Amino acid sequence: MPPHLDEYFVAAEVAAEQMDALWAQGWRHFGVYFFRYSHLRNHTVLPLRVRLAHHTLSQSQRRVWKKNQDLVFRLQPAFVNSEVEALFERHKTRFTHSIPERIYNFVSRRPARIPCRCHSLTLHHQGRLVGISYLDEGAQATSSVYQCFDPACARRSLGILMILRCIQLSLEWGKQFYYPGYAYLEPSEYDYKKRLGALEYYDWEGNWRPYSTDLLNT
Repeated sequence: MPPHLDEYFVAAEVAAEQMDALWAQGWRHFGVYFFRYSHLRNHTVLPLRVRLAHHTLSQSQRRVWKKNQDLVFRLQPAFVNSEVEALFERHKTRFTHSIPERIYNFVSRRPARIPCRCHSLTLHHQGRLVGISYLDEGAQATSSVYQCFDPACARRSLGILMILRCIQLSLEWGKQFYYPGYAYLEPSEYDYKKRLGALEYYDWEGNWRPYSTDLLNT
């Protein structure tokens, strides 16, 4: 179970329309544990979402696409295998604090313990797995559960690349919103999510508001 929760519940199966409603209220989940919190480690939590109809690629995002044209994406039902476990172990060496313990903290070991439709978006370089993103699908929205990549490919900006592919897939599926997960109001390693464009944040009073870089000063 994720630590320091304001609110949480356990659900083995959740309908697509209910997932949409939960995401819209700031909820996320790891496996069957659903949770939301407004503060963590003296940080103010910002649930984020992209309003897909208004999203356009920035110049820097176009450069990320261009420099990774040699990589191959594959989409399949959510899974974890030994190759993914090894990738996760490499990925977590990037962290100097709050180091994640294992991939199963975020994605269930058994598909039957995944409460909604979830995809594995894998990324390959010359046949080798270099990234994976777990993408939930609701009725009108999608949400990234977790993603990791090989630190040896850090210059490729694979975290951004996988998010951009998730946005692209969400548009192809006719969704209205894409939830990239939480960031913090204060500066953190998650600030790259704040640069996605067409971005909104949840104000913990039931409202989604346009995100602005001036938010910290309000």
